[in-house]
Amino acid sequence: MIGYAARRCLAALPTLGLVAISVFLLMRLVPGDPALLRLGDAASAEDLAALRQAMGLEEPLPVQFWLWLRAVLAGDLGRSITNDLAVLPLILDRFQMTAVIVLLAVALAAGIAVPLGMFAAWRQNRASDVAVVGFATLMLSIPSFWLGLILLLVFGVWLRWLPVVGYVPFSENALLAASFIVLPVVTLVLVEMGGLARMARAATIDVLRLDYISHARAKGLSEFTVLRRHALPNAFAPTLTMIGLLLGNLLGGIAVIETVFTLPGLGRLLVEAIFQRDYPVVQGVMLFVALIYVGVNLLVDLAYPIFDPRVTAE
Repeated sequence: MIGYAARRCLAALPTLGLVAISVFLLMRLVPGDPALLRLGDAASAEDLAALRQAMGLEEPLPVQFWLWLRAVLAGDLGRSITNDLAVLPLILDRFQMTAVIVLLAVALAAGIAVPLGMFAAWRQNRASDVAVVGFATLMLSIPSFWLGLILLLVFGVWLRWLPVVGYVPFSENALLAASFIVLPVVTLVLVEMGGLARMARAATIDVLRLDYISHARAKGLSEFTVLRRHALPNAFAPTLTMIGLLLGNLLGGIAVIETVFTLPGLGRLLVEAIFQRDYPVVQGVMLFVALIYVGVNLLVDLAYPIFDPRVTAE
């Protein structure tokens, strides 16, 4: 297992290298002068030249990339142009909010959607199956921002059960902080349940047609035992892959949800940095998201032998 994990980590290095090159070049193609953005329009030509020299912007692109990459490998993602804060601590601080929402949402969505999809497969072509498929299709068709706005309108404005705007850290008031993330988590759970339920249903239908399932039923095992002990381990592998992809996507891409609910997460930080032309923050966030995405997929690969006995690390 350790050797397999090491090989997977080494295989991820070229991906991270390509991401680093892409991020660096894309930032250099965006119009604007980072030195001018930091000093403002009133800065003198001498100050601009000095700052550009200090930031390494006068060097050739290969030299700039090497200086930036060397700093990144040392854990230094630079300083924000907007507020002069170190980028890495800023990213880690915002990532805590995003991680809490995404992990809760994915865990709840998987915990509900996988049994629901297996139940629909067991009741294939019956009314309960049609109801589950219809609900999943409806959830897949609803944009997350629209559903979030509807939930805000109903539970925040009309019923006034939950807060509408703002956020309180868990370190200050855990109960109040939880009330601020209820609607974002529910929104993501409802939206992502559709795809997970359909995937679990399709995978379970394929497994239920295999001979060993018929053999288990012939031995007199109950349907619940057949589904839990024989169908679930083999049908869960495709769903696990989808959960890994979903987790990676959400950890780096819930900017819309964080904007709708005014939450200070990683996605909203990226959006704000793009509008402010804060290149160090944009580069740092994109590189961090790529690292998280690769790490999540590595964990999914390592988890396959746990859920599917047919798969080994060898």
